[in-house]
Amino acid sequence: MAVGRLSTVRRRAARSFALLAGCALVSLAGPVTAQAQDGPPKPVVLHCPALLDSVAGKMLGPTSVVIQGERVVEVVPGTVTRADAEVVDLAGETCLPGLIDAHVHISSEFSPTVYSDMLHFNLADWVVRSTVWAKRTLLGGFTTVRNLGDSHYETVALRDQINKGWVPGPRILTAGPAIGSTGGHADDGDGLRMDLQPDVGAHDSIINGTADAWKAVREHYKQNVDTIKIMTTGGVLDLSGSVDNSQLTEEETKALVTAAHEYGYIVGVHAHGAEGIRRAVVAGADSIEHGTFMDAQDMKLMKEHGTYYVPTIYTGTYVTEKAKGNPHAYPPAVQAKALLVGPQLMKTVGDAYKAGVKFAYGTDAGVYPHGENWKDFPLLVQVGMPAIYTLQMATINAATLLKKDKDIGSVAAGKYADIVAVPGDPTKDITLMGKVDFVMKGGIVFKKGGAEQVFTSTAH
Repeated sequence: MAVGRLSTVRRRAARSFALLAGCALVSLAGPVTAQAQDGPPKPVVLHCPALLDSVAGKMLGPTSVVIQGERVVEVVPGTVTRADAEVVDLAGETCLPGLIDAHVHISSEFSPTVYSDMLHFNLADWVVRSTVWAKRTLLGGFTTVRNLGDSHYETVALRDQINKGWVPGPRILTAGPAIGSTGGHADDGDGLRMDLQPDVGAHDSIINGTADAWKAVREHYKQNVDTIKIMTTGGVLDLSGSVDNSQLTEEETKALVTAAHEYGYIVGVHAHGAEGIRRAVVAGADSIEHGTFMDAQDMKLMKEHGTYYVPTIYTGTYVTEKAKGNPHAYPPAVQAKALLVGPQLMKTVGDAYKAGVKFAYGTDAGVYPHGENWKDFPLLVQVGMPAIYTLQMATINAATLLKKDKDIGSVAAGKYADIVAVPGDPTKDITLMGKVDFVMKGGIVFKKGGAEQVFTSTAH
């Protein structure tokens, strides 16, 4: 699917917009006041009537989680009381580790005007909006996201400003711009008249050959990204005609993955077509995103290589239903592709689960509205996954894929105090994942009793 990078107009916008907007315009993200802290923070004890043990894949009974600062220090069965601690009683709730979405586009969001917006908005416009989308994502219970594609490294700036406490949002692991080939899904010139098609190269994340592949990865390293995203096949929302044709050679794919791993990055691969999936898996990619036309050979190879599948299942259904409901929902080339993917993706995900492929949760949010990241859960259950496995996908599985399982993905001593809660048992009613009413990230409560808490900046 993939929103991918937006227009060349955005790419050419001054890079300083991204740096300035995150700092100077924080008031648009909600109330912000300076915070003074005298001495160590007071311990917090969460009383959870039920707690998901994401590692064991089971629900625990009443449990107390003791938190000091941004980390969990103790997880104790039953109800613990401490005179020196603030107690948060989550009666009637099920507690879960902070949710992880391994595939978002947090600095863009599709709308009926998005193609014209690309010509009129500056990068700063998207950056300011991204602060709102980041907060919506966090309040939906997703305390960590992997951003797989932006325009000009603006999500590096967003990540940094969130980490510094200027604006509220999830932990972001960002890939910067996705890397693809000339005329491919990452090429913003697709579908434009010739005088608007730029001559782009590795510096712009467009490669042709293995030398370009190494240069593009090195440029991403220079810009301080956390991960790498590559495009081995066509996609839905670009203005070209194919969703599944291969767009990187075996040699180019191998070079990109090898270079990324050399620099310590995990690699997520946008791939709809079976051959593009095969090339990515054989090259050693860490995850396949979308995988719409994955075949039995691909599934076998993914099991052999330990490759994760991030299916973005709701996005497939979303674009298909939108195209069915409105013949003018998308430009003609996009409309035709959108009608193909939904039903096929539902079948593929069910088949891959039965085949024993490993899954991590990812949504492609940005294709549909941010904050609705929970909507993949019901469809995953619909194709045959146990509800508790879908919760593992969005916690320990995603954390393991991202190589962050020492810090996130489960509620355990030493890990970040990233904890969310829903009113009831989501293993019995998975739609409760759309009703997250308590959100704690790094020991700070952002939502309680269903109400957003006033954000207090921790920046200095």
